[in-house]
Amino acid sequence: MSKLDLTQYEKKIIVRTMHDKDIEQIFELQKVCFPDMDPWERKHLESHLKIFPEGQFVVEFESKIIGSCSSLIVNFDEYDDKHTWDDITDEGYITNHDPDGYNLYGIEVMVHPEYRGMKIGRRLYEARKELARELNLKSIIIGGRIPNYHKHENEMSPREYVEEVRNQNIYDPVLTFQIMNGFTVMRINPNYLPDDNLSAKYATLMEWNNIDYRARTKRHFKTSHPVRIMVIQYMMKNIDSFEEFTKQCEYYVDVAADYGSDFAVFPEIFTTQLMSFLEEKVPSKAVRRLSEYTEDYIEMFTHLAVKYNVNIIGGSHFVEEEDQIYNISYLFRRDGTIEKQYKIHVTPNERTWWGIQPGDAIKVFDTDCGRIAIQICYDIQFPELARYAVDQGANIIFVPFCTDDRQGYLRVRYCAQARAVENQVYTVIAGTVGNMTQVENMDIQYAQSGIFTPSDFEFARDGIIGECNPNVETVVVGDVDLEILRRQRKSGTVRQLRDRRRDLFETRFNIETDHKPKRT
Repeated sequence: MSKLDLTQYEKKIIVRTMHDKDIEQIFELQKVCFPDMDPWERKHLESHLKIFPEGQFVVEFESKIIGSCSSLIVNFDEYDDKHTWDDITDEGYITNHDPDGYNLYGIEVMVHPEYRGMKIGRRLYEARKELARELNLKSIIIGGRIPNYHKHENEMSPREYVEEVRNQNIYDPVLTFQIMNGFTVMRINPNYLPDDNLSAKYATLMEWNNIDYRARTKRHFKTSHPVRIMVIQYMMKNIDSFEEFTKQCEYYVDVAADYGSDFAVFPEIFTTQLMSFLEEKVPSKAVRRLSEYTEDYIEMFTHLAVKYNVNIIGGSHFVEEEDQIYNISYLFRRDGTIEKQYKIHVTPNERTWWGIQPGDAIKVFDTDCGRIAIQICYDIQFPELARYAVDQGANIIFVPFCTDDRQGYLRVRYCAQARAVENQVYTVIAGTVGNMTQVENMDIQYAQSGIFTPSDFEFARDGIIGECNPNVETVVVGDVDLEILRRQRKSGTVRQLRDRRRDLFETRFNIETDHKPKRT
């Protein structure tokens, strides 16, 4: 198999500010989303872009606008408790936008029905929250529709309906979503949208509070920058089809999304589970049979990353390129883009049984949660790679691994923890467990996956954010704080990155890397 062009599998999903060229697509989107309500007119959206362009967002997927939201800034104390949508938006023109106000007011969110289930609304809400943090706004306020209320208006009041939704006895597509995204109900306003018959013209006034807000200043202070990681300790067991493998993977990505994870991390070569139904006993032939599933594997994880709005470290997979087999770990970003990291150091076992070839591309990747690196199993045991990654700005090093005994596992774990201390960086290890009785050289597994920190007062006492129980199928979820890491690098008890004796030693690479090393 020739080297795959990953761009043919990418399905780019982009959250960005609205442009004038988007207006016609937004008109079409509104017709699909709200067929029974008065639509925007061009003069409204042109006014939004002229007055407050940074508050208007769209979601673009494969060059098509599939979601949008509009907002303005107000000083909410100046408005009547029973205000209407026309009051708060100046009849849709937002000419009442107040750059010195304290509250971001959301006036509309639209998601194309065919793309619901892909976390489009959540992405738009996250864009609003990030804007509120950047502008140091006190809160986000929205007037939310309750479109399922018309089904219950003869049997309960709007207040009773809201209580039932809040207690999860009734599902409302708008109110339930807003509650799940951290908004709380302030009050219920009648006659909010006169043409919203599904909500019986009622709306819930809801608020999300910006905990980073600092009074008496418009300057933004970042007090924390949490990134949530879910590590999957994957059970290797015999399966009957690729479809069964897909169901297992989707289950874990779904769990990661339910926990609000930014990253889901799978183990090294966990795709060798597919060998259990390939009926090829010779390892060197089995690995080439396995590589035939590369495109299916890439398409599956690209779809899951976008659908569940989670960045996925796809473990690693054996890939055939130019008649050679490589051990490659893929990063599937939640915007639909893909990157890959070759395993640099091949173990004697991999070379002997499968004929794996080493890669020579050392990479550091940009994500929506900062810069990261991936170092597959044996690679974490070579400190130069971690040193290089951190010099290039990596804050997290992900280590998919596969070891068959406790000694091998401890080499990975101890080295991952050492790299965390040496480089003031977070490290994450994800391993396989279980047995595959029908697969040569993958018969037993040993792992205890975990998330590790530098060792200092700002972090967990033992430098362990979380770890799985050994040798069971499970996950561990933990938050790493990039702002604490940044401060600790500058003022920690020890400062390994600053105190290196560069006058005495340095790390030099004999190959061209993606970036020139910078001094920290």
